[in-house]
Amino acid sequence: MLDLLRNLGLAEGYSAQSPAMDSVIAWSHILMLILFIGWGSFFIYTLIRFRQKKNPEADPVGVTNHYSTYAEAGVIVFEIVLLIIFSFPVWASRVEEVPDRAEAEVIRVVGQQFKWNIHYPGDDGVFGRTSADLIDDQALNFIGFDKEDEAAKDDIIPTQGHLHLPVNKDILIEISTRDVIHSFSIPVMRV
Repeated sequence: MLDLLRNLGLAEGYSAQSPAMDSVIAWSHILMLILFIGWGSFFIYTLIRFRQKKNPEADPVGVTNHYSTYAEAGVIVFEIVLLIIFSFPVWASRVEEVPDRAEAEVIRVVGQQFKWNIHYPGDDGVFGRTSADLIDDQALNFIGFDKEDEAAKDDIIPTQGHLHLPVNKDILIEISTRDVIHSFSIPVMRV
């Protein structure tokens, strides 16, 4: 199933959590396919069963049994089970396992309209000071980086906004924004 999903556009996973996330994605698609086949079959059945040729006059009483109510309740229970058994445990493991700041590589990401600005702390592991008062788009200082700060001397701010992550190291990304809330995504890391 994962090979099919990758052929349909699911990015290769490069994080330690990718297999669990991919499993949830695959199971979700399998269960959606089952629901699609089930409801599609029911729809075709109702088109044939209640066609005008067989039932020329409408029945004012309608359905007297509770089959459709039970079917709807079954689908709701099925979807709740899907969330509780598959999605919640995977999501909980992702949000509960925050890397220790002292041992992780910390990277700042600052959202700006139509782009992301990346800020690496440099060899000393300490971020230089930033201030909204220092933001100057003409000078390409998109995050208000204080170049006079001693801790800022070795900081790295790529101008293209490309995010580079070290291999086999925990990452902690601090996300902020200059203007509006943005949607940060790293599909290959399942973020």
